[in-house]
Amino acid sequence: MGVPIVAAATSEQLAWRGPVYILAGFAGIVALGLVLVQPLLIGGYLPGFSGYRGRRAHHWIGGALALAIVIHVAGLWITSPPDMIDALTYTSPTPFSPFGVTAMWAIFIVALLALLRRRLGLRLRTWRVVHIPLAIIVVVGSVLHCLLIEGTMETISKAVLCALVLAAAAKVLVDLWRKRPLRGESA
Repeated sequence: MGVPIVAAATSEQLAWRGPVYILAGFAGIVALGLVLVQPLLIGGYLPGFSGYRGRRAHHWIGGALALAIVIHVAGLWITSPPDMIDALTYTSPTPFSPFGVTAMWAIFIVALLALLRRRLGLRLRTWRVVHIPLAIIVVVGSVLHCLLIEGTMETISKAVLCALVLAAAAKVLVDLWRKRPLRGESA
């Protein structure tokens, strides 16, 4: 996850960008890294983060992910409100905008539902029926958004990070599809 951040930090394109735009861009890179961590946590694939610890970390990282997206969008709004209005209204001519905006809304819906899950009385099975399709939208939308942007991220490290995000999400989905308990769950 650090390689794309370091590669972006050494990009020559940063010379023509202001600090708010740079912060917004790096918040987006961090957000993509957090999208990688999420399935690894909930699947129990990270040492020391299985079961309860993995689920708690998944909740906190989800909040950090939503915050990173808010910083990303707010920073881009500050630097170019007309571009952000176009993006948020799905009228932007850039091919990456609709994927990022759709992923953003999916992240916000998941975060809101996670906050209200107990109050709404959502059981684990119902939660998964809602959360998994939204998580797929987040993963696919985020990856397409990232891959279509030609910016400060270096191409190879960006592609590798995106491939890892897809692979981690696919691994958890396959385990769930096969009805195997995830490493963090009891059988």
